[in-house]
Amino acid sequence: MHYAELEAALQEFGFSERVSLRQIKERYRDLARRYHPDHGSAAEMEKIQRVNQAYQVLRAYCQDYLFDCSHAEFLEQYPEERLREQFAEDRLWGAGQANTDD
Repeated sequence: MHYAELEAALQEFGFSERVSLRQIKERYRDLARRYHPDHGSAAEMEKIQRVNQAYQVLRAYCQDYLFDCSHAEFLEQYPEERLREQFAEDRLWGAGQANTDD
């Protein structure tokens, strides 16, 4: 696979460089329904062929993708955890204060 193929597949699906496997599958289902051969013209036949080819490229890329499970990437994916880690011990944000609601 070449990067140009991956770029073309992303463009066919209307994605930028960051996309999840869930988003890929959802967009494929939407496009496959919209351009299904039972619905129409020769132009739509060409479109569904391009969609299917793009899906195969994206699936192949995702299948071999090495996921980054580093702490930094985790915090990128879950920004609320970054805030929790950053401010969990800060007294201004309630750390170390006794619960007075009882």
